[in-house]
Amino acid sequence: MKKLALLAVTALLFSCSKSKKDIEITSPDAQLKVEFGLDKSKSSYYIVKRKNEIVIDTSYLGFEFKNAKALKENLKVLNTITSTFNETWQMPWGEQEEVVNNYNELKVDLEEDGSKRKFSVVFKVYNDGIGFRYEFPKQEGLSEVLITDEHTEFNLTEDYKTFWIPGDWDSYEHLYNTTPLSKIDALAKANHGNLAQTQIPHNAVNTPVTMVGKNGLHLSFHEAALVDYSGMTLGVDEKELKLKSILVGSKNNDYKVKRTLPFNTPWRTIQITDNAPDLIASNLIVNLNEPNKLGDVSWFKPMKYTGVWWEMHLGKSSWDYGMTKDENGKWVDTGKAHGRHGATTENVKRFIDFSAKNNIKGVLVEGWNTGWENWIGFEDREGVFDFVTPYPDYDIEEIVRYGKEKGVDIIMHHETSAATATYTKQQDTAFALMKKYGMHAVKTGYVGKILPKGEYHHGQKMVNHYNNTVEKAAKYQIAINAHEPIKATGLRRTYPNTISREGLRGQEFNAWASDGGNPPEHLPIVVFTRMLAGPIDFTPGIFNIKFDEFKKDNQVNTTLAQQLALYVVIYSPVQMAADLVEHYEANPKALQFIKEVGVDWKQTKVLNGEVGEYVTIAREERNTNNWFLGAITNEKSREIPLDFNFLEEGTYKVTIYKDGKNAHWNNNPLDLEIETIEVTNKTKMNIKLASGGGVAMSIIKQ
Repeated sequence: MKKLALLAVTALLFSCSKSKKDIEITSPDAQLKVEFGLDKSKSSYYIVKRKNEIVIDTSYLGFEFKNAKALKENLKVLNTITSTFNETWQMPWGEQEEVVNNYNELKVDLEEDGSKRKFSVVFKVYNDGIGFRYEFPKQEGLSEVLITDEHTEFNLTEDYKTFWIPGDWDSYEHLYNTTPLSKIDALAKANHGNLAQTQIPHNAVNTPVTMVGKNGLHLSFHEAALVDYSGMTLGVDEKELKLKSILVGSKNNDYKVKRTLPFNTPWRTIQITDNAPDLIASNLIVNLNEPNKLGDVSWFKPMKYTGVWWEMHLGKSSWDYGMTKDENGKWVDTGKAHGRHGATTENVKRFIDFSAKNNIKGVLVEGWNTGWENWIGFEDREGVFDFVTPYPDYDIEEIVRYGKEKGVDIIMHHETSAATATYTKQQDTAFALMKKYGMHAVKTGYVGKILPKGEYHHGQKMVNHYNNTVEKAAKYQIAINAHEPIKATGLRRTYPNTISREGLRGQEFNAWASDGGNPPEHLPIVVFTRMLAGPIDFTPGIFNIKFDEFKKDNQVNTTLAQQLALYVVIYSPVQMAADLVEHYEANPKALQFIKEVGVDWKQTKVLNGEVGEYVTIAREERNTNNWFLGAITNEKSREIPLDFNFLEEGTYKVTIYKDGKNAHWNNNPLDLEIETIEVTNKTKMNIKLASGGGVAMSIIKQ
């Protein structure tokens, strides 16, 4: 519901002889300014200034097309329109209830001399950054474009400290690198043995990519509203300190984007702040998306969940049952089940019982449906999964009945094996099955190389597949938590059944990666990079850090206290208690925090932090007004100040779950101390974080 909306529009006409300074727009607080102009060749460019200092220097705009001349020179300005907009809208679920959307807008209408081809560049300037996009109106002589590349530049003014992953067309599951901009070498990461699929054709980075300047300026580059377009990577010119858009392509086409006019591109975004915490607080990405198109989505309830998942990564059980296909292509029970299948009726009931006792409202079941024996390593994976046929030892009706009896929902799992034709064909049947059983959330997966061959996870074809899946699911009142996804670009505002996604190197890498898993610096980087894009299904809460009984060469590289803190630090409306039931039951005192912590928030306060170093976040739960706090650090132990001035008047009972005196992510990760104190909004204290450690707090008003 909009609480305030103000729109003022002024139309001004300019000739192409006007100075660039005549075409400009500032942020509502007048601290940011965008200048637009044409150079001597009549090529369009923009400049971004902050407090009168150039942040983005002269950066050019344009397109390359198949079978048509490039659109970047011989332009003239037909007219400009400026406007101001201010509204407050409400998130149906999220990091906060109310979001202020306040910006000034500049629209520049351009025409190419001779051909009369027309397009516009639209800038929205916020106090904490800018978004801009291209708009192609309906026009004579041009009905369709085949874009071979988009030439959008970001010309930087210093060699920023940069936190980046390579511009992989297939995967975001890379460790972050921290280098100067001039030292980025994405091609050195091209051979990655821990990934099922990878394609890194350029020295480019994926977005969000975050940078820190010498004077403390923070920048993060990304995109918003990615619809019917290819994902954008950013090519690196290490000598000129320049980034340039490189769209994800396809082996099947000699163009990257095919669009019929009229159309708009996604927004190209730059978040610009004085410090790291303000990057997290920014709502620029969601604000650049259209309002909710689904209306009431109260059928989706934010929740914590457990599930049959981690045990497969540990090797305790398996996804497959041991079936095979007969001569007619039907799945049959050979009687040779290996006995290690995880998704059994008995095992799932165990998770349901545990969840019901511990304020956990969902159970994810992976490996429930036939096909798991025959998809890994096969080039032709179409038709392997059917998404409706359970294995013989999984009674779906009984599981749903039992879950409802206990007040626990079942979360569906659809591993597509990247066989998109099969999944698209069967979605109606699969979603109808879910609707029949009252299931409102599904975790989708796209492990492997995309079928049809020649396509990549982040190209236009797959962008459309992911978005179409969300729209179709909404018709069945189903929410999507996508793994191996396209990047998050704020579409959760438009389609609030887009609840979460992976899109990063997740917890499972700790269980099986050959490179030692995620280092302690990983998540203190993720919160200032990937998390700026949207919710993350990271699957925290591993209590058995070392898991030597399963895999002696692997472990989680955090303390137990940090695993608890992640429920607050890493945002998602669905948060998994990922470990095994027996490991939680062995540590009921630590489990208490998972039992209490919220998942849906009234407001969020980022109290402090530095990219790649540490962060402290406090969130107030909707309805209860309880607060929860999480702080995490990298491999460096540290002491950081904490001021409770974000609280209202009154006394609060605080239960603190903190690293013990001898805690260390590798040497002593389970050293956990729990204490209870009382605080007010005048209380100040220091909190100590061990190497790879953290602290979690529940803050309950008395």
